[in-house]
Amino acid sequence: MDETPQQPKSNNSMIRLIVTTILIFIFISIGTVIAILYARGYRINDRTIIAGTGLVVFTSSPDGARVLINGHFTTATNNTLNLAPGNYNIRIEKDGYFPWTKYIIVRNERVTEANATLFPIAPQLDSVTISGATNPVIDPSGTLIAYTTSASLTQNSGIYILNMNAKPILSLGGLNTQITDDSLDKFSTSLLSFSPDGTQLIASVSGDLGTTQYLISPNGFNQNPSDITATFSQTQSAWQQESIDRQKKLLDSLPIKVRTLATKYFSNMSYSPEQSRIFYVASVSATLPLLKNPQPISVNSTPENRSIKEGSAYVYDVEDDRNYLLYAKESGKTLPHFVWDPDSSHLIFVIDKTINIIEYDGQNKTTVYAGPFVDDYVYPWPDGSSIVILTNLNIPGVPNNLYRIGLK
Repeated sequence: MDETPQQPKSNNSMIRLIVTTILIFIFISIGTVIAILYARGYRINDRTIIAGTGLVVFTSSPDGARVLINGHFTTATNNTLNLAPGNYNIRIEKDGYFPWTKYIIVRNERVTEANATLFPIAPQLDSVTISGATNPVIDPSGTLIAYTTSASLTQNSGIYILNMNAKPILSLGGLNTQITDDSLDKFSTSLLSFSPDGTQLIASVSGDLGTTQYLISPNGFNQNPSDITATFSQTQSAWQQESIDRQKKLLDSLPIKVRTLATKYFSNMSYSPEQSRIFYVASVSATLPLLKNPQPISVNSTPENRSIKEGSAYVYDVEDDRNYLLYAKESGKTLPHFVWDPDSSHLIFVIDKTINIIEYDGQNKTTVYAGPFVDDYVYPWPDGSSIVILTNLNIPGVPNNLYRIGLK
């Protein structure tokens, strides 16, 4: 009889425990769902209705630029915003720099990037050589420029190397090293070419008895350059085969489906430094097949163009399986020569006597230099900080020299 009154208390405690456990479970479940929805971009709008959004990441170089969305100043870089799905006109601007503009498409639960590289309106121009630079050529790695110089003294004339990866001691002039002089032959008038691996140079010197071919090392002064005139054709053939083998090795490194695509539709291919994108000229007019179906989710919302036209220039993104029109071929006009910028996101090209930079998806073409320069000699500095040009700044009687156009 003593135990009978305690039974209801035991039952009540059990019921409270079960109810508490259920409430905690419900609370945790609701919190988890809310956290997941929030992370996926859902927000409660002014009408208290849950609406999906997309995340847009705004970055710029240099940072601290203004971000205008549909003409309204909204935030500054670097920042992220949740925006309702739709099309937006984005403008990123900073005093002293060309503005960056792009139409982006924001999709529900997707991340979209607006990465702006801003180029100065008034870039700094610095001389890299001061005694003249003739017939400059760049090595395959894009780090060495060989050129010739004629000076009043024989020992100062000859072939020089500009090492763009070297750290100058006192000035930019410290990057230049003489590798031959005119004591043995007239190297200051020679035509130069690099081996495919950049470890050797051939200097072709024309004289009364014909052309003499010399094999030269770009690493240090060559006291007695090797005369390879008798074996020049063999050396040239070996270098050509080495170049073909290197191109084949790059092609073989691609996924087999991409390799098949490139072989069938691409010509004049050039790989980005990160080898994640391919610049090419369409060898035929066709529609590129999808290699990844469905395509991977991309942070770049620029619409692609899979319908290619023979002779036009494109960039194919290997990772995203997306194809972008870079330059449409115009009747009667020569296609510009495109060179990858070291960041793998931009390409440099010359058109109408101006130097331009364009994003790999064909957006934001910017003219960064419109002064005098020799068209064939435009090279990016390996760290992306500048562009090397050849010019005498239209000063009569002054030899051409190498200059840097600052981009940062």
